[in-house]
Amino acid sequence: MENIKSYIHQHKDRFINELIELLKIPSISADSAYSQDVLNTADAVKIALEKAGCNTVEICETPGYPIVYGEKIIDKNLPTILVYGHYDVQPVDPVELWDSPPFEPVIKKTETHPDGAIFARGACDDKGQMYMHVKALEYMTVNGKLPCNVKFMVEGEEEIGSSSLAWFVERNQQKLSNDIILISDTGMISNTQPSITTGLRGLSYVEVEVTGPNRDLHSGLYGGAVANPINILAKMIASLHDSNNHITIPGFYENVEELSLNERAEMAKAPFSLDAYKKALDLEDVYGETGYTTNERNSIRPTLDVNGIWGGYTGEGAKTVIASKAYAKISMRLVPNQDHTAITELFTKHFESIAPKSVKVKVTPHHGGQGYVTPIDNIGYKAANKAYTEGFGVPAIPQRSGGSIPIVALFEKELKSKTILMGFGLDSDAIHSPNEHFGIFNYLKGIETIPLFYKYFVEMSK
Repeated sequence: MENIKSYIHQHKDRFINELIELLKIPSISADSAYSQDVLNTADAVKIALEKAGCNTVEICETPGYPIVYGEKIIDKNLPTILVYGHYDVQPVDPVELWDSPPFEPVIKKTETHPDGAIFARGACDDKGQMYMHVKALEYMTVNGKLPCNVKFMVEGEEEIGSSSLAWFVERNQQKLSNDIILISDTGMISNTQPSITTGLRGLSYVEVEVTGPNRDLHSGLYGGAVANPINILAKMIASLHDSNNHITIPGFYENVEELSLNERAEMAKAPFSLDAYKKALDLEDVYGETGYTTNERNSIRPTLDVNGIWGGYTGEGAKTVIASKAYAKISMRLVPNQDHTAITELFTKHFESIAPKSVKVKVTPHHGGQGYVTPIDNIGYKAANKAYTEGFGVPAIPQRSGGSIPIVALFEKELKSKTILMGFGLDSDAIHSPNEHFGIFNYLKGIETIPLFYKYFVEMSK
């Protein structure tokens, strides 16, 4: 343990500067204008893996953005750990809300991060967390501490649904064979209380289009006489929740797992301050499904949220118009046992059924994925908990996350192995939001803790 602390201290500035250089590349997978930047990032990850000690590193072409695959095989009789991460990032909009340019990383001290945090898009999700694993490998190879085989699979389409990853995994099962999959794309409770994510929600993502008249109309001449698609869309969306914030789509809750009171009581042991939560978000009060706490609403319950809505005139000044079309993007976070394809079908059927005859409705499915729960009695979880306990001085708390990583369920189906989610980010790191950041402490602590997982996983596998 002291050896790795010394190594990190010695190379701290280099580790930080390398990550900063990676964060400068605007690898936004959702926007084709940045396609070359995404490809450049793949090249940068390849070089980093080579320098860290991988025997083989290749950029694997897919129908979309490439996957960077690397491996260091020291003995085929030893266990193999497969590390997954992604090098693409979310769009930066609204850019005017950033305190500094999203691809010009800066280090700033905050109340949460007194040692400083790197502010940049992708700092936490997922370049910073992915790069911890690269530097952990460097430490283990340089110091002869690698106790097993390791494989890396780093993709460039996680933020747009990982469709090419599914294609790649199905065709490369032997190449990707492993004993455990390790991912850092989640968070932990605090810098003094680590946690291990044991559950992820699934996702169904759709875009809806409501069409009224065949062209934009003068609101004085036609207002009140024809359906306004924006008005209609707003009413339709509002009807998707009842007064208890329960989702009204028939059959939506049919397969929802209801946790026992004992399970909910265990969840409630995690440190949480509602006042601090509201303060951090500048809220007078929280909001959500009746009968559940905030931490239950955002982890073990399904949700439906509008992610974007537009239509009509939005420029400067006034233009009195009834728009021909209105649009919205809607995501549903799903709990285990809810099938995302079935939920998409239920949503489509319901949304079409509630539209008045005065408009036409089109529902376009985007991406989705299944939820996931990992058992806490397997050796992967136990090894992770032991690593956190040694690194932080306290055991980790199992915690279900509200986020979605659809490929985790795919991994289990195709590769027949469990996934351990060792996240080092914090809820306050503003992933997907302006001013995303990742604490220097968290970054370096991840590099310190990951080799301990390797050590204990191999010991427990004997």
